[in-house]
Amino acid sequence: MFVRDIGIDLGTANVLIHVRGKGIVLNEPSVVAIDTSSNRVLAVGEEAFRMVGRTPGNIVAIRPLRDGVIADFDTTEAMLKHFLNKIRVKGLFAKPRILICCPTNITSVEQKAIREAAEKSGGKNIYLEEEPKVAAVGAGMDIYQPSGNMVVDIGGGTTDVAVLSMGDIVTASSIKVAGDRFDHDILSYIKKKYKLLIGERTAEEIKMNVGTVFPGGRNEEMDIRGRDMVSGLPRTITVKSEEVREALEEAIYHIIQASKNVLEKTPPELSADIIDRGIILTGGGAYLHGIEQLLSEELKVPVLAAESPMDCVAIGTGLLLENLDRVTRNKIK
Repeated sequence: MFVRDIGIDLGTANVLIHVRGKGIVLNEPSVVAIDTSSNRVLAVGEEAFRMVGRTPGNIVAIRPLRDGVIADFDTTEAMLKHFLNKIRVKGLFAKPRILICCPTNITSVEQKAIREAAEKSGGKNIYLEEEPKVAAVGAGMDIYQPSGNMVVDIGGGTTDVAVLSMGDIVTASSIKVAGDRFDHDILSYIKKKYKLLIGERTAEEIKMNVGTVFPGGRNEEMDIRGRDMVSGLPRTITVKSEEVREALEEAIYHIIQASKNVLEKTPPELSADIIDRGIILTGGGAYLHGIEQLLSEELKVPVLAAESPMDCVAIGTGLLLENLDRVTRNKIK
C-alpha cells in the first residue's frame, strides 16, 4: 500500500502536518484533554482547546509541549497518534517517513524524545531539521545560494533567529520568549494593574484584537471580563492598545536583543546581503501588530512578514520532503 512522506511542525501552540503531494492537511492546537481519574485521553486538538480553563476538577486540558520541546512524553505520543490516525496516511504494512522541526538549541536528550514520540506514533524513518531553516524555505527564501538570508521565527514557545547561506545555518539563536510569554505578560499586567484575573484565552484575544508593540501604532480598545481579586465577583474593564504595548515591552526587548546578537556574529559579506534582502518574519508572532516597524527601526534593516507566517514551517517541511537526500545527514542514529 502506498505510504506518503509526512512533515510535522510540532509547535508549542499548534501542530501542522504536511503530507507530500497533498499539502497542509491538519492545523490544530497542541492541546490534550485528560481524565485524571482514569488517565484516559478525552479530546485532542481543537476539541481539547475549547476546554482550556473550562473543565471540571477531574479533567485537565494540558499542552504537552513547552518552549518548543516535549514536556509530557506520553501525552505528546498520544496526540501525535491521534493526528496521524485522523489524516489516515499509515499503510497496512508500511510506515510513513516523518520530518519534524525543532528549535536550534535543543539538547540531544530532547531530540531523542521527539524522535521516540514520532516512532511510537507510527513513523518509520524520523528526520529532524532546525525550525528557522525550514521556516526560511517555506517563506520562499533560496537558502541554497552562497548569499545571506535572515529569518526571525516567532512561535508559541520559542523565537528562533538565524542567518542562512549555502543551505545551512551560519549563526543562530533560540530564546524561550514567544507567543506564550506574550499572553502571560498581558495576563500579569491586567492582574497587577486592575486586580482582575483573566484566563490565557482572554489574554490571547487581547493580544490579537488590540495589541501592538510599536509606540502609537494602534489606538484601539476592548472590553474584557474576568474575576475581581478583591470582591471575587465578575467584572468588566476596558483595555487599550498602549497598555498592551507596555505589557509586551520586556518580551519584545529580548527578541530584539537576540536578533542583534545574531547580526553581530554574522560575517560582513552576509550582513551586506541581509541589508539588500531584508529580514523575513515567520511564525504566529509575525501577526503581532507593529512588530515589522519596530524590528526594522531597531535593527536598521528592512523587515517583512512572510506571506502566510503560521504555515511557513509546514510548507518548508513539504519542500524538504521532496529533497529528503539533503536532510538525511541530519537523521539521528
